[in-house]
Amino acid sequence: MQFVYHSQSGIDILKIEKDIYNYLFKVRREKVGETIPFRNLKDSYIYYYRIDDVSKRYAILSLREKIKKEVLPKRYLHIGWCVIEPKTIEKSIHFLNEIGVSKISFIYCDRSQKNFKINLDKLHKINISSSQQCGRSSLIEFEILKNIEEFIAKYKDFVLINFSQKKLENKKPQRVLIGCEGGFSDKELEILKNFETLGFDTQMVLKSETAAIAMSSKILI
Repeated sequence: MQFVYHSQSGIDILKIEKDIYNYLFKVRREKVGETIPFRNLKDSYIYYYRIDDVSKRYAILSLREKIKKEVLPKRYLHIGWCVIEPKTIEKSIHFLNEIGVSKISFIYCDRSQKNFKINLDKLHKINISSSQQCGRSSLIEFEILKNIEEFIAKYKDFVLINFSQKKLENKKPQRVLIGCEGGFSDKELEILKNFETLGFDTQMVLKSETAAIAMSSKILI
């Protein structure tokens, strides 16, 4: 783990409780006098705290130093992702954050099951855990949109990822749209016909989450 997340990182005295306490003192077995790096994932600083006191339920840490250190993606990538099974999305967020995706818009497309509910709080926790592991100093931004039309109304500069003779290859679009399982409906394809469409250089049919991770890797890494 590259740092510990705490929303109040930056204040002079931190009181550590619950999950963070359990991790630091029951898993990592940290001791009084040791120094721990923290981030609040809202600014670009790492805050170094010394452990001053440890009780059975909480610990008191004091700020010793702060260092500005940005660990950010080199490029911006926003994915419009038609909603698939939430557990599959949750498994993919760690990888997408580590690769460097900046924003994901979850869109209820025609072939998305409407009973699928995206738990943004859970995705936020997964996002934080991923950033702690990989060292990234920012988080993916999430939003939920009700349909393709809403996505188009907000963002007009995207590339459609779908079956195409034109390949993604070394192109670096900043905004892309990916379908769900079963792809886009005929109605959606008609709406999207004037947007550039790029595909992968493979004969295999990729799952939605595989396409998201593969596409992000090709653009960002």
